[in-house]
Amino acid sequence: MFKVIAIAVAIAATTSIAGAQASTVAKSTVKTGTVAKPHRTMKKEESQAALQKEAKISEETARATALKEVPNGTVKSEEIERENGKLIYSYDITVPGKSGIDEVNVNALTGAVVAKSHETPKAEKKEAAQEAKEKSAKK
Repeated sequence: MFKVIAIAVAIAATTSIAGAQASTVAKSTVKTGTVAKPHRTMKKEESQAALQKEAKISEETARATALKEVPNGTVKSEEIERENGKLIYSYDITVPGKSGIDEVNVNALTGAVVAKSHETPKAEKKEAAQEAKEKSAKK
């Protein structure tokens, strides 16, 4: 019985000494006065499917709303995206006999038109070049 107690005491003493030494070593290797810098995190690009799940109105409803803003227009391209923190459907609409495109943004949560603008062919090219540059920078 005494042997078991003696062994338990010896193990406990060894463990506490080793623990004390480990904490002393750890403290001595840490530099004082430095603050760890957080890693830069890249903003994860959200997929069209993930954004679509967040939308409260359908793409068809948003498309109809956008086309009401541009009479006789035809949708050239469309996407759902987060712009300035808002989830929107973005439509590029062409009109026969009119150069450039009309861009209409529809809020994907409320269905309200949040922006409408006309882009000249020159502005379209500039925007396409900027988007291509941003895509290549993300890679």
